[in-house]
Amino acid sequence: MGRRIIDLSIAIESGLASDPEMMIPRIDYFGHDQGADQMAQFFPGLKKEQLPGHKGWAVELVHLATHSGTHLDAPFHYHPFMDNGQKAMTIDEIPLEWCFQDGVVLDFSHKADGERITAADVETKLAELDYQIKPLDIVLIRTGADAFWGTPEYLVKGAGMTRESTLYLLDQGVKVVGIDAWSWDRPLPFLAEEFQKTGDPAVVWEAHFAGIEKGYCHMEKMAALDQIPVSHGFKVCCFPIRIKNASAGWTRPVAIVEED
Repeated sequence: MGRRIIDLSIAIESGLASDPEMMIPRIDYFGHDQGADQMAQFFPGLKKEQLPGHKGWAVELVHLATHSGTHLDAPFHYHPFMDNGQKAMTIDEIPLEWCFQDGVVLDFSHKADGERITAADVETKLAELDYQIKPLDIVLIRTGADAFWGTPEYLVKGAGMTRESTLYLLDQGVKVVGIDAWSWDRPLPFLAEEFQKTGDPAVVWEAHFAGIEKGYCHMEKMAALDQIPVSHGFKVCCFPIRIKNASAGWTRPVAIVEED
């Protein structure tokens, strides 16, 4: 028996055009030469020549939003309330047992950009896999959008979940889900276009707002879901960074697959 660990995250990169302008990360790199100067401030009288290779430490200063990179959204991101009136949990309040559970991958990469993934779609896919969702399963939705990571097109790539398909999963006891696209919902421009045509506010952020009725977490900007060799029968680990009272936390999700 062996164990394969598959990285399901994207790397945070400086200036990468895969977010709205206000959310694009910036990383300031301080190299080993600068580190030598910094170390001299902590060790009075120290000269660079006394350091190994005349080099000091390397340090990075990162400027990013809690929703930059692969991250886990807490119910507080969607609304102040969840579970029909309870205070919504922030990311530091998420039960850790939610974040290490059996995983399921549902492949909807055949769907067009901006297309709905309906409850019927989810039900049909599960029937094809001969799998029944159980409480606390972590359900991962593959759209194929991660192939466009690092390009402006990423923001409008992939199908997306709806209110009904999200509640379909939550009604079966699911607490954590994930997607390899920028948003759990359909891309925002598709939602905005539909809202302009119909004037119906129900279309606005509908899958996120499902969390008002039933609190849940979702991961966004995942990657490599196609690298998981099975559709179920593996573990997902996705513990978020603890940020006090925050709506999200960065995570490096992995799939853990036991192999013969």
